Amino acid sequence: MIILDGKKTSNDIKDEITNTVQKMKKNGEKVPHLAAVIVGNDGASLTYVGSKVRACERVGFESTMVRLPNTTSETELLAEIKKLNDNPEIDGFIVQLPLPKQIDTQKVLMAVDPDKDVDGFHPTNFGRMALDMSTFIPATPFGILELMDRYGVETQGKHTVVIGRSHIVGRPMSILMGRKGFPGNSTVTLTHSHTKNITQITSQADIIITALGVPGFLKAEMVKDDVVIIDVGITRVPDESRERGYYITGDVDFENVSKKASYITPVPGGVGPMTIAMLLKNTLLARERHRAANK
Repeated sequence: MIILDGKKTSNDIKDEITNTVQKMKKNGEKVPHLAAVIVGNDGASLTYVGSKVRACERVGFESTMVRLPNTTSETELLAEIKKLNDNPEIDGFIVQLPLPKQIDTQKVLMAVDPDKDVDGFHPTNFGRMALDMSTFIPATPFGILELMDRYGVETQGKHTVVIGRSHIVGRPMSILMGRKGFPGNSTVTLTHSHTKNITQITSQADIIITALGVPGFLKAEMVKDDVVIIDVGITRVPDESRERGYYITGDVDFENVSKKASYITPVPGGVGPMTIAMLLKNTLLARERHRAANK
């Protein structure tokens, strides 16, 4: 059994990006600039955006954080997005989700310029991804592909089962794993809350990608020997015996499933660190595109 080490791989990617940015500086080129918009004081969101800003510093990117109060109206947020769209200094930006209830998330995501949508959530970019065209792939699926690629996980002709159909992970993963090329060329089954006999399906899978958010959902008896497990789930489980008062776990019963797996991602330290690394990679791609367009 091989651990798919997202922490190590993400650090390798950050080192590669750092080298590219240093060459850009030597050549007198503008370095990539990532902005993040956060509305309100959600603790998990603040932590996540903070880690993105630190990652920018580590690789030599410029970064901007736009913090808005919880009472921000949809009109005010759309005005901030327009400023970022119109600012030539900003190569890419993200709007941290979830947003307060007075704001229509779909309307906000639609307002982001697709050329700066480094989260890959805009319908234009999602459509381009579905058609195998060059685009920004959403950071978490992009990270999963990169992890498989770097560890040489065979995907061609394999049966991939995706658990969960979110627009951020499950749906794009089901498209990407079925595309031509590597990683891809697998036969994909997309399962969700209405799927019947899920154990019958998962027990036939060569690769399982689970993004459900249900701790310990995938048990050893649900998988076959030598399965590849990608665990995207990340849940804080209350535990008074721990100093933090909780522990972090994934969708997979790691202790027992890992005994049957050929490859498996840990939680934490698997898919999570890859998401931020690929957000940086998308921002670098945005900068290169903007430079080419301005020539």
